[in-house]
Amino acid sequence: MIEEIRISSLGVIDATVLELGPGLTVITGETGAGKTMVVTALGLLLGGRADTGAVRTGAKQARVEGVVNAAGLPGFVASVEDAGGEVEDGVVVLARNVSAEGRSRAFVGGATVPVATLTEVAEPLVAVHGQSDQHRLLLPRAQRDAVDRFGGPRLAKILARYTDLYRRLDATSRELDDVVASSRERAREADLLRFGLGEVEAVSPEPGEDDALAAEESRLGYADTLRAAAEHARTALSGDESGESGADALGTTAAARGFLESVREHDPEVAELADRMAEVVYLVSDVAADVASYADRVDTDPHRLAAVSERRAALTALTRKYGETLEEVLAWSARAATRLLDLDGTDERIEALTAERDRLRSELGTAAAALSKARTTAARTLEKQVTAELTLLAMPHAVLSIRVTPTEPAAHGADDVQLLLAANTGSEPRPLSKGASGGELSRVMLAIEVALAGTSPVPTFVFDEVDAGVGGAAAVEVGRRLAELARTAQVLVVTHLPQVAAYADRHVLVQKSSDGSVTSSGLTVLDDAARERELSRMLAGLADSDTALAHARELLDVAQVASRTARGGSD
Repeated sequence: MIEEIRISSLGVIDATVLELGPGLTVITGETGAGKTMVVTALGLLLGGRADTGAVRTGAKQARVEGVVNAAGLPGFVASVEDAGGEVEDGVVVLARNVSAEGRSRAFVGGATVPVATLTEVAEPLVAVHGQSDQHRLLLPRAQRDAVDRFGGPRLAKILARYTDLYRRLDATSRELDDVVASSRERAREADLLRFGLGEVEAVSPEPGEDDALAAEESRLGYADTLRAAAEHARTALSGDESGESGADALGTTAAARGFLESVREHDPEVAELADRMAEVVYLVSDVAADVASYADRVDTDPHRLAAVSERRAALTALTRKYGETLEEVLAWSARAATRLLDLDGTDERIEALTAERDRLRSELGTAAAALSKARTTAARTLEKQVTAELTLLAMPHAVLSIRVTPTEPAAHGADDVQLLLAANTGSEPRPLSKGASGGELSRVMLAIEVALAGTSPVPTFVFDEVDAGVGGAAAVEVGRRLAELARTAQVLVVTHLPQVAAYADRHVLVQKSSDGSVTSSGLTVLDDAARERELSRMLAGLADSDTALAHARELLDVAQVASRTARGGSD
């Protein structure tokens, strides 16, 4: 429950404090005195759009604070703590600053928070109804929501299950559509991968094979040249095949060694040189033998050369398509094989998704039927209660009916919900947008709120001149029903009707000062005598008219008797 609202520099209000309590609080005052600024202040506390034009002229910023008694509101306390705020002595302070430049700051329990967080925390506390809400009641969604609220936890549970199934079905259907739509593309991709893997498998490359084949092809291509070079080298090293030594390397080095060996005993240095020449002779002899062996092994093999060239061409074809090297080709082959397994599972995925979609459709149909049944049951009870309320609101011949008709499944269910009003005996029920005047619509909305009061978790209701277009006996009944609603909730009403104001538990007057502004004492809680004067002003425009005062006292007496009767009837 909201215990107090503090307002500064908002609209025509300079600074004021509005103390609230349980029951029905009415706010009255002359036109332009700032009555609706209280509702505007509540809107800011609920995270509503900040209008810089609402900042008082000459002020740097407007500020609104709301003191909330958190007793019996565990969800609200949890939201405050989640936002980083504190609950002190069971009380939470919500605040909103709006600067003249348009900047806005929000506070929850002393913590600075985004405005969206303030909305999440505060919105469940208050239901605000104004002229715009009457038009909102004309919307199909608002009418459906009213029935769902009246259905209580049982209907809410059925709706939650339906909503979950609808969301899952929508996600499954979207995925199935995507898979089916891309199946041709996936099939084409799979065919390309199979072709590529077939090419790689047909060649079966080995890591490093291309380098080895390149070396072999070079050797086979130059076999004659290599053999001739080896023969010349062998001859240069060890002479021709006849064994005759000429100016060959082996003969020359052997002769040099012989010269040194013949005189080695005369000089140790010559002996060392002779030993080194011996090593040279052995080395040249070994090289000559190896060259001769190589020359004998080198052979021209056109068939092998052709095979190597063909194999290299096959490998080159792979590296042109699937990688710079054979290692990259083999890596692509591994990735392609994995991807192909995924693509080949498309048909199985389509079958699984189709089965899941069909199952969810069946379950959704069952849930939709249960939801329609629950809505129809709630609608029948709600229309009876609202019709009874309308009788009490001076519409004795009015009948509200609620039509629940099947429609295509949507996120909210498979029903269209429409409120119809037959305002007079014998008249055909018509949609509220066509069959209700402004005053009738106000009473229908009030009747619905009274009917929903027992199911609504909102502790505070605010009505901003929803009694517009209502007068006479109907206005008295509006006040009576607001008082009835206030028995189970905190109700704040901005009104211009004395018949409504007479039922208040607390009557607050907004007064203008002489300069046209509202001072810090502009909101005054009226005592009995002051209430009579204010009601007489509202009745006749004259605060001290004896006739108006007598009428005001009569209104107050009627309201008090009605309130005592209502309380006695509930005891």
